[in-house]
Amino acid sequence: MTPNPLIGVLFHWLGGLSSASFYVPYKRIQAWSWEIFWLTGGIFSWLIAPWLFAALQTKDLLGVLSAQAPSTLGWCYVWGALWGLGGLTFGLTMRFLGLSLGMAVALGLTTVIGTLGEPLFSGTLGVLAATTSGKIVLLGILIVIIGIVTVAAAGQAKEKEIAADANMGADAHGVPVSRGEFNLKKGILIAVFSGVMSSCFAFGLAAGAPIREASAAAGTGPLWVGLPVLCVVLAGGLTTNALWCGYLILKNRTAGEWRGVRSDGHNLPLVKNYLLAAVGGTLWYFQFFFYTMGESQMGEYGFSSWTLHMASIILFSTLWGFWLKEWAGTSRATRSRVWSGIAILVAATIVIGIGNMLAGH
Repeated sequence: MTPNPLIGVLFHWLGGLSSASFYVPYKRIQAWSWEIFWLTGGIFSWLIAPWLFAALQTKDLLGVLSAQAPSTLGWCYVWGALWGLGGLTFGLTMRFLGLSLGMAVALGLTTVIGTLGEPLFSGTLGVLAATTSGKIVLLGILIVIIGIVTVAAAGQAKEKEIAADANMGADAHGVPVSRGEFNLKKGILIAVFSGVMSSCFAFGLAAGAPIREASAAAGTGPLWVGLPVLCVVLAGGLTTNALWCGYLILKNRTAGEWRGVRSDGHNLPLVKNYLLAAVGGTLWYFQFFFYTMGESQMGEYGFSSWTLHMASIILFSTLWGFWLKEWAGTSRATRSRVWSGIAILVAATIVIGIGNMLAGH
């Protein structure tokens, strides 16, 4: 099947929509502590869904994985575990920097490092920059960064306006003073760590190239060859998250919530909670299910998939924010700024798709 980058962009949009939507079911879970619902949903995200869909859509899954060199499996797993650290510290970034500044630093770094790391390490960045199609792809990456900064600036304006409406005031960085936790130095350090670690997922997928080749040789169709890689990379992420959640469960003594037992005597809707966790966790997995499909269509510049992925997440997360009335009460100028950021991100994904399409001709 000949790659079609514009179809690849569509798949990446679907992945971004899945990623932006997974927390909606989580927000309806009642009376479960964070560590309980996060790990429960994560078991679907990082264990059940990857193996289920890989088993359904690929050929000889266990044979393909068992034939891999230990170094291939090891690197996929390690990169996944490091990515897990980035995800766990992302919340701290928002805590100390606020949504706007934290998102700009962490997601900006994740986008740049996750996208350009592979051509930098392989020494192909210069070759890429020498071609017209490569220059268009790099331009698209730059436009994504501009879009991220624009959306982040709109978020900062939103925080100031909401703080003013609540008569709380805001500090020089636009963070409501009532939060009392803004710390630029600490926040920047954590944001850099989170951004770098979060980009490790892209390196884990790149390390899985031999797995994709073996899956294709076993007879798996082009759209699905990346699914076995997810089984290994997400196992690393599961390990990191399970260790942290396990620590919190022991510390907070919340394990009983899985059986409906809570120390304050609160009634737990167990069936509903498990179903919502399953839906949210599976939606989270679908971001990379569609990612691998999109990457298979990007042709020579498959590395640009990471930029498309990040742009799509920010795009649909912002749209969800409008749907959930998170921008209610903000000024027309602020809303115009965020819509400008959305338009820039959409334009960037199209530019990258065109660059990839030209590379195939």
